[in-house]
Amino acid sequence: MLPPAVMALSGGMDSTCLLLRLLAEGHTVTALGIDYGQRHRRELVLAQRNVVLLQRHGYPVSYNLVDLRSAMSSLDSSLTNHQAAMPEGHYAEDQMKQTVVPNRNAIFSSLLFATALSISKEHNGHARIALGVHSGDHAIYPDCRPEFYTAIEHAFKVGNWDADHVNFDLPYLQMDKAGILRDGLSSCEILGLDFDVVLSNTLTSYAPDEKGRSLGTTGSDVERILAFHEIGRVDPIPYVQSWEEVLENALMLQRKFEEDQS
Repeated sequence: MLPPAVMALSGGMDSTCLLLRLLAEGHTVTALGIDYGQRHRRELVLAQRNVVLLQRHGYPVSYNLVDLRSAMSSLDSSLTNHQAAMPEGHYAEDQMKQTVVPNRNAIFSSLLFATALSISKEHNGHARIALGVHSGDHAIYPDCRPEFYTAIEHAFKVGNWDADHVNFDLPYLQMDKAGILRDGLSSCEILGLDFDVVLSNTLTSYAPDEKGRSLGTTGSDVERILAFHEIGRVDPIPYVQSWEEVLENALMLQRKFEEDQS
């Protein structure tokens, strides 16, 4: 029998595809939604919507919403400062470092490890902590790099009893966004789910408008748009502009970035 899996379900495309993967593999999943005062908090509403969808199909997933707003309200980031300008452009450009939230993944990982350790007591001390970090995160987010998770897993095991078989797993570590979407497609086929319905309940934009529509211009938007284009699909979420317009802008930004790098 597979060990239970614990994950952070943000409501973005990466964590949603990861949840699909875990269920397709046969895990029972405990998902944590974490409210840290992010400007794109709507992602948590969408995450819960997908959990309900999956539960109605009989899949073993539970969802716990963790409120960290007061604890993280003073952390310096354009994601938590609602008055700060949100950087736009290609995801790998230097200005995207403004979207780093100090020590965010260490805080999240501590919660995930504690949850997994508690659950493991009913499963012979075994539990899997799955995280959706991927290769595109490494340049901007130091707490998405493999050496960070190697170090923090070691620290958590040193600091807890009976933690030998509670492990971090990073299945998307060497994938890009297009690879993650392809993985989500495969999982939906296994689970008998409509990929477009599930992915329509996700939010990647760091600065959606008042109607919850993605702007299509922030780095996270551009990366997502290019990934859907690469796999030959139209993104099912609403954008402020038409799909053709946001795709044209994303392709232009990609060309400009490549020219600047050459």
